[in-house]
Amino acid sequence: MDYEEYEKECKRIRKVNKKLLNGFNVWLSSMNLSPKTIAKHNSNIDFFINEFLLYEETSEAIDGVEFVDMFLGYWFIKKAMWANKSAIKENAASLKKFYQYLYKEGKVSVEDVTFLKEEIKEGMPEWLSTMSRYDNPDIEDMGEVWDI
Repeated sequence: MDYEEYEKECKRIRKVNKKLLNGFNVWLSSMNLSPKTIAKHNSNIDFFINEFLLYEETSEAIDGVEFVDMFLGYWFIKKAMWANKSAIKENAASLKKFYQYLYKEGKVSVEDVTFLKEEIKEGMPEWLSTMSRYDNPDIEDMGEVWDI
């Protein structure tokens, strides 16, 4: 795919994502969450679906489950200036809620949601350890950060 096709596909996906985010916000509002909590979930998911999933290739939100480990365990830590242990946990919570919403809407399967939850449960300890190593000024070799 050349750059022009990539941009065209990103534009199409962002249009779909806008509708998904709007629906997600309505769904979150129905749960009586505070406006601040809703805004945080929205911001986290917007970053995941409109930045990460469109960063190098074009992946739709409904296909994002398979990329959660790469996102929270590597890309987020490296690319988000605000990345820290709390932000990783918050993003994981937002992703669980978002994919639960997509399941409710019939856009992803129960297997997708189960996979996501298991991936987060199993990956979280390593992601948090990676974040600690990334923030450790005594580690100069990036191979040690990524456990290479």
